[in-house]
Amino acid sequence: MLKFLQPASPIERLPKDKIDPEYKKYRLQVFIGIFIGYAAYYLLRKNFSIAMPYLTEQGFSKTELGFALSAVSLSYGISKFVMGTVSDRSNARVFLPLGLILSAFVSLLMGCFPLFTSSVAIMFVMLFILGWFQGMGWPPSGRVLVHWFSVSERGSKTAIWNVAHNVGGGLMAPIAVTGATLFSTIVASNAGFAGVFILPALIAIVVAIISYFLIRDTPQSVGLPPIEEYRNDYPTKTRETFEKELTTKEILFKYVLNNKWVWAIAFANIFVYFVRYGVLDWAPMYLSEEKGFDMDKSSIAYFLYEWAGIPGTLLCGWISDKVFKGRRGPAGFVFILGVLVAVLVYWFNPAGKPIIDMICLIAIGFLIYGPVMLIGLQALDFVPKKAAGTAAGLTGLFGYLGGTVTANALMGVLVDAAGWNAGFILLTISCVLAAVVFAFTWNVRGQEIVKN
Repeated sequence: MLKFLQPASPIERLPKDKIDPEYKKYRLQVFIGIFIGYAAYYLLRKNFSIAMPYLTEQGFSKTELGFALSAVSLSYGISKFVMGTVSDRSNARVFLPLGLILSAFVSLLMGCFPLFTSSVAIMFVMLFILGWFQGMGWPPSGRVLVHWFSVSERGSKTAIWNVAHNVGGGLMAPIAVTGATLFSTIVASNAGFAGVFILPALIAIVVAIISYFLIRDTPQSVGLPPIEEYRNDYPTKTRETFEKELTTKEILFKYVLNNKWVWAIAFANIFVYFVRYGVLDWAPMYLSEEKGFDMDKSSIAYFLYEWAGIPGTLLCGWISDKVFKGRRGPAGFVFILGVLVAVLVYWFNPAGKPIIDMICLIAIGFLIYGPVMLIGLQALDFVPKKAAGTAAGLTGLFGYLGGTVTANALMGVLVDAAGWNAGFILLTISCVLAAVVFAFTWNVRGQEIVKN
């Protein structure tokens, strides 16, 4: 491990009278750090999509650009697992901003030098590298969450943090478009699309620096006790805190790869992500071809889907904490059943009733992001703190490679071959299978299943 990435060492504990005020200050501070830091990752993940219309004017086909775009999801899924194992043995304060700055650097290269958008092969390589660096955002955030927030509050806090990607994803488009407008004015040509990459990257670098100054790796690194001791909220009956740093071998083979619960939610993530992106990525085309929507209406529906996820995620986290007392399975089961109902109405609603289609997309967005968040949260719950990034990375690997890539590729092939009904049958089956897996984890709470 590179020295500058090593976990922050514990320091001498502060006097008792300083622990409570310092804990409150740092908890807010580190939470803001990982929230704005992770939101900034989303300023860079999808801005290639905004550049695609400009690139088609330069002679690239939709098939070519779609192939290049697939590199992000492919590498991100792998990186989230691989870099998760690195993150578990790293200082989150350094790791999260580092990945953000490296992502921004790739984006700046694509914006500043025409060479990096001159061919499909080069764009694929650049986007693959971008996706790899993007995989450095979630794992350190998970490390911070498990060290600074205890099990009984982690659902609500993780839900609030999780909406960072809705915030970042929602802000990306207007920032990217503003960048394109500014740079097209400066260079007085269509090459101004470079601003789609440059402006979000510059903002991301500023946010990375701010995040570095806000985040702290663990409470012990600033002289505070473990969060379980501070809140008297231990994850197991034996009152263990799981503070020992682990080797990569221990993380993988003792706590993650032989953990049936982690494997269960990893498979659930395939189905949840398939529904999430199978609906979201194909909504503009489906609404245009089958429901008669124009581009303006489709873009509004797309926006509402994303932002409806914010209150839905918060409600899902709160329910898992307060109603089900730290059990995530029941909340996931209820929410995914709601998604199933909304998908069926969306499918069978006849053309000419756009309000119902809009309501369905809002409902799906409201409901699907809760299960997305819960799977990441369960990954944190089912392993020791020091293995949190790896467990979350494994679920992300399955979600992106098995769910997102499949939603992009398989849905397209299936709809071309057999029509939209075949695609919706697959979405329906995915909802049912996700609900089954959530039901399987119904009675599992917190870290009660973690091995000694």
